[in-house]
Amino acid sequence: MVPGAARALALPRVLPAGAGGVALTFDDGPHPEGTPAVLELLARAGARATFFVIGEQVRREPELVARIAAGGHQVALHGDRHRLQLRLSTAQVRDDIARGVAAIEDAAGAGPVWHRPPYGIYSPAGLLAAQTAGLRPLLWSRWGKDWRKFTTPRRIASRVLAGLLPGDVILLHDADFYSARNSHRRTAAALALIVGELQRRRLNTVLPI
Repeated sequence: MVPGAARALALPRVLPAGAGGVALTFDDGPHPEGTPAVLELLARAGARATFFVIGEQVRREPELVARIAAGGHQVALHGDRHRLQLRLSTAQVRDDIARGVAAIEDAAGAGPVWHRPPYGIYSPAGLLAAQTAGLRPLLWSRWGKDWRKFTTPRRIASRVLAGLLPGDVILLHDADFYSARNSHRRTAAALALIVGELQRRRLNTVLPI
């Protein structure tokens, strides 16, 4: 979350040089309303994204995770529960990651490659647990702050697009479980603006590799 700390820990916030586009990423789902709305917008635009899902939500909506994967998108892990790693013991954070990975495997038929901790904050034990599980960390370089109660779709889009460069990783949320109620609706409206502007700028949406 903090650029200097991310650099010190070698936690990527952008795509590798030559990635050829920007990465759209969505946290906190799957959500019965937000995720389908986002998937429909992406399908219409021919865009791809990475969904950092929460295990407890995956178990509630496994068919949505299967739909994400079937649509050519990536399913990544955000945690089994949306908890700050700094408040978890080593055993708790290991269990959280293991349970989240298992939930994704059951729903999508394959395990995740990427991991992003809740709030973008790793504890030393959490980073080690993710790496030991074979997961690769990915933070973000642009965010819409779309979880806020009093924001608007246009403000969200403006935050994302201002100064956007190839290689940037965009953070949005397709769920409102851990943020302002109905924030996913503003995100979907903002996504339409963002995707339209990406097309105008001829910036492709790419998956992290």
